Amino acid sequence: MKFARPLLSVIAAATSLTLLVSCTSGPSEVSTPSPAVGSSLTTSAAGTTPDTATGPTGTSSTPTSSTSTTSTSTTPTVPAAQVTATPALGTDELSPTDAMSVAVTGGTLSELTLTNPDGKVVAGELNADRTSWTLGEELGYGKTYTLAGSATNAAGAATPISGTWTTVDPADTARTIISPGDGETVGVAAPVEVRFGVEPADRAAVEKAISITTTPAVEGAWAWIQHDDGLWALDYRPKEYWPAGTTVHVQADVYGVSFGDGYWGREDVTSDFTIGRNQVVKADVNSHELVVQRDGVTVATYPASYGRGTNADLTTRSGIHVVNEFFEEKLMSNPKYGYVDQLEKWAVRISDNGEFIHANPNSVDAQGNTNVSHGCVNLSLAHAEEYYKSAMWGDPVEVTGTDVTLSAEDGDIYDWAVPWDEWVTMSGKNA
Repeated sequence: MKFARPLLSVIAAATSLTLLVSCTSGPSEVSTPSPAVGSSLTTSAAGTTPDTATGPTGTSSTPTSSTSTTSTSTTPTVPAAQVTATPALGTDELSPTDAMSVAVTGGTLSELTLTNPDGKVVAGELNADRTSWTLGEELGYGKTYTLAGSATNAAGAATPISGTWTTVDPADTARTIISPGDGETVGVAAPVEVRFGVEPADRAAVEKAISITTTPAVEGAWAWIQHDDGLWALDYRPKEYWPAGTTVHVQADVYGVSFGDGYWGREDVTSDFTIGRNQVVKADVNSHELVVQRDGVTVATYPASYGRGTNADLTTRSGIHVVNEFFEEKLMSNPKYGYVDQLEKWAVRISDNGEFIHANPNSVDAQGNTNVSHGCVNLSLAHAEEYYKSAMWGDPVEVTGTDVTLSAEDGDIYDWAVPWDEWVTMSGKNA
């Protein structure tokens, strides 16, 4: 018994090859003949097969079968290219730094442009196979950007691309300032201060946008500190004093970052500065001396007079102070204790509560033996000038020997007065 073979039809589309299989004479379509008189069908393990038929004459006869085969042909439809924009076209209130992209499946981007409200084309980049486009520059605040172009499928059919993205229009933008500034050389106790024009409501978001890189690597941490202007700043300090010669890069990528309450970052800011020589001042009030050390070696010892300590106002605070301001001449006033606009020379500020290391010719007899000042460190004119010229912004002055410690109430730079275990909990990321 013979069976017809299925017919395989191959149909090629204009841009793709499609195989179409046609079995018009399948098993259910095979016509099985009736056996001749006296013949029989036997079933074997392989299936049902006809036996040799023996007719009345005793000769063999083979049954015949008839088959019917037809062939059909169709032209396949090529799907249109599918375009996806991220974020979706029509989205508004976007950050101008949000990632924006367009992707296509089942085709390629034949053309695509993003333009600002003035018609200027915004930078973007197509990948090698033209299946995706990504935004290549930051956008502006409060603007609508128009996307236009098309994607083409394998058959050459075009799918238009059209829509807009709109960025947030802030109530206002906030400035950001980094200290120390570019190119500065500072002492080994210098904290990094990142200050803002407004107090960020979303501290964690702002802190996430700020980073620091040091060479060599130094262990340190960020903390939110309230400074004398009443605003909170993000300060960074190392666990121990900076190694001399460390280079520091601070990056504040705050443009496009929400500060909360309608305020957004105005611009990105960076600072690159260097840590100078290691100079530490040891100021033991009970020794009546001021000792200057370089790399742990004493280079100068000056007779000194500290706060008289009869009350908290007149006590030099114990703790690590940071040199932060210099005056060859300074008018000092403390009406509560009887002096206004008193001229002092070679004044080095060590805290914002009025503590200076400065010359005081009127206390020379007490310097080296008695503490008589209102809280400052008094030196002779010659010694004060020598120390003034050796000092650097960010030098530590370690005061010991009094029962009043430096704290947040004493002014702007009190970072080292905070114990390290507490400091590492003061990050916005812990909020």
